Amino acid sequence: MSGEIQPIVMPKWGLAMQEGMLAEWLVEEGATIDKGQEIAEIETSKIANVFESPAAGVLRRRVAEEGQTLPVGALLAVLAPATVEEEAIDRFVAAFQERFAEALAAGAAQAAPEPRTVEAGGRRIRYLEVGEGAGPPVVFIHGFGGDLSSWTLNQEALSETRRTIALDLPGHGGSDKSVATGSLAELAEAVADFLEAMEIPRAHLVGHSLGGAVALELALERPGKAAGLTLVAPAGFGEEIASAYLEGFLQEKRVKKLRPVLEMLVHDPATISREMVEEVLRYKRLDGVVEALSRIRESCFAEGRQRIELRSRLGELAVPVQILWGREDRILPVRQAEGLPEDVPVTVFEACGHLAHMEKAAECNTRIAAMLERA
Repeated sequence: MSGEIQPIVMPKWGLAMQEGMLAEWLVEEGATIDKGQEIAEIETSKIANVFESPAAGVLRRRVAEEGQTLPVGALLAVLAPATVEEEAIDRFVAAFQERFAEALAAGAAQAAPEPRTVEAGGRRIRYLEVGEGAGPPVVFIHGFGGDLSSWTLNQEALSETRRTIALDLPGHGGSDKSVATGSLAELAEAVADFLEAMEIPRAHLVGHSLGGAVALELALERPGKAAGLTLVAPAGFGEEIASAYLEGFLQEKRVKKLRPVLEMLVHDPATISREMVEEVLRYKRLDGVVEALSRIRESCFAEGRQRIELRSRLGELAVPVQILWGREDRILPVRQAEGLPEDVPVTVFEACGHLAHMEKAAECNTRIAAMLERA
């Protein structure tokens, strides 16, 4: 009988996730659900998202309560046919909870990999490295105001077959906060120095927003360094940019004021958790952060317009490149991906904003993996 009972547990979204908060149930007990159906909303320190059922069946019991924070792997609910008696479900839940408690007490949960630092070009650069495999490694480059944790929903999936490295650009995360001019060329040179320090001759570069422009600049100026490019809503493809976002990100100092600014990044505002807002505020309080970001903004996005232009140089690339973009991007409009060369495939995700690699993580991972087969 127990073989008919299936547990649904707290998922692990990315390398750093250790726990999640069950924000809301989207299905009632007794409902018949399909595999892949949205059944709950879960918040983590990085993002709030819907949880899709890993299996089909009748939701006989919701074990976790709304508002409850639980470790990865904790029991959320139980699926079982209507013919299974309640007493059998009681026994299953009790046995599961006992085994899980023992596993936690024994330290069975695997610790998340920790970032490290390396001296590169006279700067300290923080990075997170996971995975191994043949072929050029995947190097992730975040956008303006982000850090290496921006790729938490992508790096783990791709590390199953490749060496993957996510880094913090100068002025961001745990890297040195000093930047000279904040120019695109300076940021690209910093990534080139990082690759040299890590003894990486060639890499598949995955860049988001400003990081996409950095990746493209590096590939253009150092052709041998890039094996392929995946650019997620890249900067440098048009003049228009949401200046209100840039200004708000730099200026706002309170959760209530900063939240609507960060909500501009996504299609669904509920995706932005309070913890994510508070983390951004903590980052901005670090010495040198606002100054560094201001220099980058003035160099790359002065007077509310993009001051970098790269789309006209796509034809110079000798490596495969693809573009991924969200249809509802409010920071960099998706129309900037129109009219590109025929050999540059563009994928547009519906119901998706500027953070396509987070909002549509599985789809992005599939397309990056396909690109790796070509590079």
